[in-house]
Amino acid sequence: MPFLPLYDSNPRINIKFHYVTISLLAINLFFFIETINLVRVGFGETLIGYTLLPARLFGGLDLPLNAQGNGVLFSLISYQFLHGGWQHLLFNMLFLWVFGDNIEDKLGHSRFILYYLVCGIAGGLLHSLVNPTSLNPTIGASGAIAGILGGYLLLYPRARLLVLAFGFIPVRLPSLLVIGAFFAQDLIWGITGTDTIQGVAVWAHIGGFICGGILIFLLTRKSITKFN
Repeated sequence: MPFLPLYDSNPRINIKFHYVTISLLAINLFFFIETINLVRVGFGETLIGYTLLPARLFGGLDLPLNAQGNGVLFSLISYQFLHGGWQHLLFNMLFLWVFGDNIEDKLGHSRFILYYLVCGIAGGLLHSLVNPTSLNPTIGASGAIAGILGGYLLLYPRARLLVLAFGFIPVRLPSLLVIGAFFAQDLIWGITGTDTIQGVAVWAHIGGFICGGILIFLLTRKSITKFN
C-alpha cells in the first residue's frame, strides 16, 4: 500500500451529517463481529453462500449442503459486508471514513447508498469475469470503496490529503497522486498476475473504481473539476 490516508481537507457543503457513511461503518463492524462469533462456534462454513464465488456465479457451482445464502445474485451484495480479518476491515473502513462523506455530500444520502452497492457489484462482476472458474470465496468492501475513490478522484483531484507514506512518514499530497497511485498499483498487479500471489482481488478494485468514476461523471458532470 503506497499511502495510508488519515484525513482530507474537504468540508461537507450539502449535508450536516454523513449518517449513511457512519451507518455503513457500523454495519460492516456488526457483520464482522457476527462472522467471528459463527467461526468461533464452528459454523463458519455456513457463510460460504454469502461470499462471492465466481464459479458459482458463472459456472453453476452448487453450494455445500450446510451453507446458507439467498441466491447467487444476492451474493454480489452480501460479499461486500464480510471481511477476512481485523486488518482487512480496518483498512477498508478507514478509506470509507476519509473519502465516503464527501461522496455522500455530493450525491445525497439515498443515492450514495445505491452508489456504494452498485460499485461493489461492479467490482464483484469484473473479478468474476476475469476469474470465472475460481473456487476461492471473495469478500470485502474493497470494490465499493474503490468506487468511492474513483468518484472522489474526478470530483476533488486537487484535494489535499494527510497520508502516511510508506506506512510511517506523514505528508500532505493531492488526491490525484494518492488515489492515482492506488489505481496504478492495482492495474500493475492485475496485468502481471501479482494479485494471485498477494491474495488481493484487484480486479474487484478496478471494476469498482471504473464504475464509481462513470457514475460520478453521469450524475455530477457539471461538478467535476478540470485537471488542467
